[in-house]
Amino acid sequence: MKTLIWSFTALLVAAWTGFVAIVHQLTGWLLGAVDAGALLGAAGTVGGLSLPSLPAWLAPWIDTASLASLQAMIVSLVQWLGAVLPSGSALMAWIGPLLWVGWAMVLIPMLGVAALLHWLVGRAVSQQSSVRIANA
Repeated sequence: MKTLIWSFTALLVAAWTGFVAIVHQLTGWLLGAVDAGALLGAAGTVGGLSLPSLPAWLAPWIDTASLASLQAMIVSLVQWLGAVLPSGSALMAWIGPLLWVGWAMVLIPMLGVAALLHWLVGRAVSQQSSVRIANA
């Protein structure tokens, strides 16, 4: 049973570590793209892609003029954020360690729960063996 507990814990730790590593890599890539200006295109586009048009079934309920102004506001907000925020490498210098501190803050309780289960299983097994000796 103890082997099962630690095997399951190792599986969870590996999955958690992989998830944080992927988030770290994607964050670095995204900040690098913003830093390079790849996500800030001309008016009406973000990342070189034009904003999606309004679906035909939604047109009767939404004013197209207000939607166009909302899309323009989103594009200008993204462009403003690109100018105001520090460089992607400076942000990544803070975000990377914060991600791994968060990883450790989840890992420590995970290992604590596994150790507690290990102790409880050992205690239950020792109590069962003492009961068998007393009955014999």
